[in-house]
Amino acid sequence: IGIRPEHMNISTTAGDWKASVGVAEHLGSDTFLHVHADGVGTLTVRADGELAVHHGDTIYLTPDQAKLHRFGPDG
Repeated sequence: IGIRPEHMNISTTAGDWKASVGVAEHLGSDTFLHVHADGVGTLTVRADGELAVHHGDTIYLTPDQAKLHRFGPDG
């Protein structure tokens, strides 16, 4: 599967994928999170503005199903 960093909903309480924050890059208008999601792997996620999460925090991710790309064996 494939999904763009901005097409992920982020919550500190509930979601489809539980993840641990590795790096949180607070860049003013955006925050980029490099996370490891259980059963999914390492992802980069983009949030608008400042998001109050830090290294080691647990977050929950829910992909926007309309923006999720599914690839078959032929690409």
